[in-house]
Amino acid sequence: MQTTHDFIFTAQPARVVFARGSLSRLPQEVEALGAHRVLVLCTPQQRDQAEAAAKLLGALSVGVYDGAQMHVPIEGARQAREHARAVGADCAVAIGGGSTIGLGKAIALESSLPIIAVPTTYAGSEMTPIYGITEAGLKKTGRDARVLPRTVLYDPDLSVGLPVGMSVTSGINAIAHAAEGLYARDGNPVMSLMAEEGIRALAIGLRGVVRSPSDLAARGDCLYGAWLCGTVLGHVGMALHHKLCHTLGGSFNLPHAETHTIVLPHALAYNASAAPIAMMRIAHALKVPSAASGVYDLAKQLGAPMALRDIGMPESELDRAVDIALANPYWNPRPIEAQAIRELLRNAWEGRRPRD
Repeated sequence: MQTTHDFIFTAQPARVVFARGSLSRLPQEVEALGAHRVLVLCTPQQRDQAEAAAKLLGALSVGVYDGAQMHVPIEGARQAREHARAVGADCAVAIGGGSTIGLGKAIALESSLPIIAVPTTYAGSEMTPIYGITEAGLKKTGRDARVLPRTVLYDPDLSVGLPVGMSVTSGINAIAHAAEGLYARDGNPVMSLMAEEGIRALAIGLRGVVRSPSDLAARGDCLYGAWLCGTVLGHVGMALHHKLCHTLGGSFNLPHAETHTIVLPHALAYNASAAPIAMMRIAHALKVPSAASGVYDLAKQLGAPMALRDIGMPESELDRAVDIALANPYWNPRPIEAQAIRELLRNAWEGRRPRD
């Protein structure tokens, strides 16, 4: 294994509080930012958790906005920005998963409103300056320091209610961040260490959650892994896997975490020959011989969806998905080849086990 590197590492600033019951610290964390009018963001399904957070804030709260949607449609982002402006919010608390934290980022992008993230899934968006907004059927992503949450409260108690199926796909989505971080063009040894440890922790934690959904130790392992994997995503670039998932999610409205779960083993198989050290580290973290088949087998053992056709991807749209993905490709360790990408998506659509 290579032991010396040329690299540049710039740490992303963020305050992280990781502990059971850390949600109770929310008022103090708001006050530490000098904020006085806090808008709590959530999806409609998580309004109860958001109301509990607003109650904790007491007079600091200016209410709950439950308009977060998957893939952050630009219309919804505009409505949320207008609402935040109308209520005079000087801070937003995003409680939930990637959709809610993504909405907080969309608000911060134009207003520079400070965000406190309270993740209840394992998506990892809370640790990145990456935002994504969907407009006219295309998901556009970018990086901006203004959208990075100022404070993140990791409370394992809050993810106990996350259904097992969603826990699994959310966790494998996080594994995807770390896996691509291991072969990123701008990777570095610090991120590689965090990536390998994050994959290891999530694999252990997810198996524990499937065995016993209320196991707080397993939930804590998953959240710890998600923090590590999200940190990796926040510091290095993305490659083929994320480009394909952004295309499939933004243009065909496929569920975010499920899409990552299905595509990841096929993207790893595509890049295996071009990134052997990264594949060795992924396999080592999972304690398996091969990264691509190891991720596939893990997902299958955990009961995750395995085929794009099972989550709503029309077979007739596969060629269009290839064309969109090729129109503005991300950097990738293996050159992007149209026919090979078509084969990758066909295998993912059918749910085939990748060849080692």
